[in-house]
Amino acid sequence: MKPVERWAAEELDTLARGGLRRALEPLASPQGPRISVGGRWLINFSSNDSLGLANDPALAEAAREAIARFGLGAGASRLVVGDTTEHQALEQELASFEGTETALLFNSGYAANLGVLSALGGPEDVVFSDALNHASIIDGCRLSRAKVAVYRHGEISHLEELVASTPGRRRLVVTDAVFSMDGDLAPVKALAALCEREGLGLMVDEAHATGVLGPRGAGLCEARGVQPDVLMGTLSKAIGALGAYVAVSAPIRELLINKARTLVFSTALPASICAAARAGLRAVGDNTRRERLWANIEQLAAGLGVEARSSIFSVILGSNERALATAAMLRERGLLVKAIRPPTVPEGTSRLRIAVTASHSSDEISQLLAGLSCAK
Repeated sequence: MKPVERWAAEELDTLARGGLRRALEPLASPQGPRISVGGRWLINFSSNDSLGLANDPALAEAAREAIARFGLGAGASRLVVGDTTEHQALEQELASFEGTETALLFNSGYAANLGVLSALGGPEDVVFSDALNHASIIDGCRLSRAKVAVYRHGEISHLEELVASTPGRRRLVVTDAVFSMDGDLAPVKALAALCEREGLGLMVDEAHATGVLGPRGAGLCEARGVQPDVLMGTLSKAIGALGAYVAVSAPIRELLINKARTLVFSTALPASICAAARAGLRAVGDNTRRERLWANIEQLAAGLGVEARSSIFSVILGSNERALATAAMLRERGLLVKAIRPPTVPEGTSRLRIAVTASHSSDEISQLLAGLSCAK
């Protein structure tokens, strides 16, 4: 066995013994409330396709039309020859959707957070980050080379203490809007007030809120009447396509075009994806899907005896073994609910992460609740 193969085998054995080894499970069907996995059709409660747009015919038709005009691949980064009129049109529509001066596309939410944070921060700066922020925010903070001050999850008082005791040239607060493992909401209004009072910048990752929260589906900041300096939204969840964007002012956009390495050194999104995202964004404007989604959220929340906050629910089971066993039991009942284990969540908090969508029927949610009741 070659050295790197031996290293890999050793690490895989360690993961397996700790109940942490993962494997890919390819689908034999499109995204939807029921998907084909491993030769079985299962009710899918693990997808972030919140509004059921990932397999929508309107998005597919928009993509086909763009392929006919622009071809399949982008061919280069946007700063070379990868930019198209579809990219520009999508950014204009996203800026209008978010109520900002401009917007800028990235290839994924991960790329957006890495690119923005590493472009805005430096060794003399400070980033204040919520303890439960997404891995992409954590890695973006690291790449920025700024000092990172982590505040206790959602605790404004702790953040205030850190702000008072942590000077820096430029200081930025960054938070998820909807936290991806628990589905709870950041106190964005209090964060915005603190940042305005102390002269800090504010960045909010709306990945799991875009299309779900707010009167127009523009996210938690819209719902709370907050306009952060940088709002990151995704195109790959509720909007049903691929990629991400930041809604920002013109000077911030220009800085990111020049300094965000995940933009500068990445081949652009294909024009077909931009066209599909435009169709998805138009669909978000129709409240019908969001009304169905919230009816499903409220049914599941009532059945679990918890507050209806977002499309994400978490059933914490503790050990890796119990989470895996419960997920396996649900699968036997025809329900796909993935077990989430460390390092995605802290040790001792392995769980089932449930994602409900507008496409689920009331009966399917009832089947999930029945399955969960058997797991108690």
